[in-house]
Amino acid sequence: MDLSLTQEQEAFRATAREFLDREALPHRAQWDRDESVDLAILPKMADLGFFGLTIPEEYGGVGGDYLTYALAMEELGRADSSLRGIVSVSSGLVGKSILGFGTEDQKQEWLPRIASADALGCFGLTEPDIGSDAGNLTARAVRSGDDWVISGQKLFITNGTWADLALIFARTGGSGPKGISAFLVPTATPGFEAREIKGKLGLRGQATAELFLTDVRVPASALLGEEGQGFTIAMTSLDKGRLGIGASCVGIVQGCLETSVAFAQERTQFGRPIAGFQLVQDMIADMSVDADAARLLVWRCADLVDRGEPFRTEASKAKLFASEAAVRAANLAIQIHGGAGYIDEYPASKYLRDARVMTLYEGTSQIQKLLIGRAETGISAFV
Repeated sequence: MDLSLTQEQEAFRATAREFLDREALPHRAQWDRDESVDLAILPKMADLGFFGLTIPEEYGGVGGDYLTYALAMEELGRADSSLRGIVSVSSGLVGKSILGFGTEDQKQEWLPRIASADALGCFGLTEPDIGSDAGNLTARAVRSGDDWVISGQKLFITNGTWADLALIFARTGGSGPKGISAFLVPTATPGFEAREIKGKLGLRGQATAELFLTDVRVPASALLGEEGQGFTIAMTSLDKGRLGIGASCVGIVQGCLETSVAFAQERTQFGRPIAGFQLVQDMIADMSVDADAARLLVWRCADLVDRGEPFRTEASKAKLFASEAAVRAANLAIQIHGGAGYIDEYPASKYLRDARVMTLYEGTSQIQKLLIGRAETGISAFV
């Protein structure tokens, strides 16, 4: 694996950082208080290619490789993880599912709109009683003539109240994973309702919703992939999604490191900057090592994807290590900031609140360990 970046990748990272430093960093505290980012930033992000990365130009994207995508997610995580969530769900989970499993008509209809941020997507997998056990979904889709009629509830759905398109997973057959199918459901369809969830600990700038589908009728052409292929589509999407989560967590660790170094160099106690204290340097060193280790795990995974090689276990390792590292780094950043880290004038507290959910969604840390353990032993610990 070549660990160096190309000139194009370096240029994209520099452009992304400069844009986010100008357009996001000055506003992220207010967005957090308002529980909503300013959606006017999304078309600007699309113009830079955030939403179109890895989507081919023929479908309105900008192409690019997964390492560049990881760089984008890292910079978004450093700036504001709410922005990262909007992009990675719409373009990553939904857009890449359509790209990988959709018909030509589905690709032509939705991918240009997703790449330009003209339309946002949401990923309707989790249900009120179904989190990690995704093979036992209860939402149902019943065939009715040339249509499908979908009913059920979905919970903790990023972009839910903003989305124009929902990728909904519902049971079309018997029990277990093989009975699940996937559907592309425009959110304006009668019977579709989204209710925003307020009061989140972190990621407050992105819309999170509960979805209610009551006899939502969609044509047969809304089926994504084949009937009974929904679980495979979901798991394939989440494998690459974990790469994005891991990269975002690298950004959180890097952000914690940068803000901690800057604060420690400026803050004086006992007549000198606290950056000169051994135990402060100990915490900074831990963050620096975690940033590099997490980044390399993410880059290894992205390299495997780009070369068309298996990457599922590597994605789990990257997501597991980077998400736990993000929580560690944010805790250390607050410790270095002292009382200043406990208020939102400084970004340390937001980094901690945003980092905490990274160990939960798109597969908890415990699920990642079971996936890694199965890969190492050849024995599944899943029931």
